[in-house]
Amino acid sequence: MKQTTVALTDLYKWTVSEFQQMVTAGIIEEDAHVELLHGQIVKMSPVGKFHAACVSFLNDWLSQQLRSDFIIRVQDPIKMDDHSEPEPDIAVVKRRADFYASHLPGPDDIEFLIEVADSSLQKDQEIKAPLYARFGIKEFWLVDLSKQALHHYAIPANDAYQQRKTFTLNDQFEHPLLGIVVISKLFPWL
Repeated sequence: MKQTTVALTDLYKWTVSEFQQMVTAGIIEEDAHVELLHGQIVKMSPVGKFHAACVSFLNDWLSQQLRSDFIIRVQDPIKMDDHSEPEPDIAVVKRRADFYASHLPGPDDIEFLIEVADSSLQKDQEIKAPLYARFGIKEFWLVDLSKQALHHYAIPANDAYQQRKTFTLNDQFEHPLLGIVVISKLFPWL
């Protein structure tokens, strides 16, 4: 029996518009827990209790720290280009009077993004970090629940972040908007 292989270039790339039309038509349920990455509809990892607790904490903490200067979007879509509409756990975006009712936030609107990873760590490192870097997202945090660490990415260039640091529970760093970030505080259940 002859095996057939399909090159990745032969796969159809969905556009954001087509993806939204499928949601509107009910082909994809609104709560299907999928996102569009590089034109492919990708299933998102389930949200466990520690993931949910961490996202809730980050939302609360960032809202207090950043006050009214920014909008904190939680697990809402952002638009990178015509083929990618990821749903990061947290998006810190520039404040707009319409709260982005007229259009989704894009790269120019985003101050920084946060993904919280349990089972999605590899996907977030290999797919999302390069995607965010490609579109010039200045800063990306990857909260690693299994290792209780923060992977901090900055200075995007050529589909990669030029600066990558990993902070563990005993570490802290100074952030220009947040002041001193104490890593252990990102894991309030410990």
